[in-house]
Amino acid sequence: MCFHTSQTKKTTELENRFDVKLVDDSMRNYFDTPRYHMNGFSHPNMLVIPQERSDVLAPGIWGIVPNNKTKDEIKPYFKEAVKYGGGLNGRSEKVFQHFIYRTSIMENRCIIPVSGFYEPHDHKGGKFPFYFKDKDDMPIALAGLYTVIDTFITFTILTKKASPLFAKIHNKKNRQPVLLNQDNAHNWLSTDLNESDIKEILNVTYPEEKLEAYSVSRDLFSPKKESNIPSITDKVTYEELAGIF
Repeated sequence: MCFHTSQTKKTTELENRFDVKLVDDSMRNYFDTPRYHMNGFSHPNMLVIPQERSDVLAPGIWGIVPNNKTKDEIKPYFKEAVKYGGGLNGRSEKVFQHFIYRTSIMENRCIIPVSGFYEPHDHKGGKFPFYFKDKDDMPIALAGLYTVIDTFITFTILTKKASPLFAKIHNKKNRQPVLLNQDNAHNWLSTDLNESDIKEILNVTYPEEKLEAYSVSRDLFSPKKESNIPSITDKVTYEELAGIF
């Protein structure tokens, strides 16, 4: 699953990369502040590119909420949904059946631009976090779905069965986020896709050679440690994992 991300790129870099504009320039300072670790269960505000306005970067709340809720019901819904993963991830295999996703999959797809994300490796009962980033340090496009609640966007990151690289690292859940290359990122927001087209994009294997993955500090998973710091993305070597990675 994908419950932890980072976004350290300036908004201008995201604008240039995805050919979009920040929807409100007054938000630029806020979203230009590097966030080295965002824990999905705190439901942070993140930038998304929504299908309805595919020319903008807009703020969204991580954790999708049914579109029959009101803005005052968002936080109570998150408390209720925490046992189901808080709406942070959606299984791509279920997008046409799930009660929330099926209302979004045709007209409310989105891209979530991040600088990287974290996944756990399980070894003898211990969890070791790994950081994934683009080898050329470019922003990564994650595929998602969203709803609009009054004036708020709420979104989920789609996941799929793990590729060999992700299966080796995320070895307990064997899942990975749906990553989009440049062409598929553009196509993902097209209004002309049918169900077959969408499934085809979801099933594309992202080239593993474009990614870098390495172990980082276990402070990432500690509620007692401050993890939103630059060093959280630094490589940490573990003796326990010697011979595995």
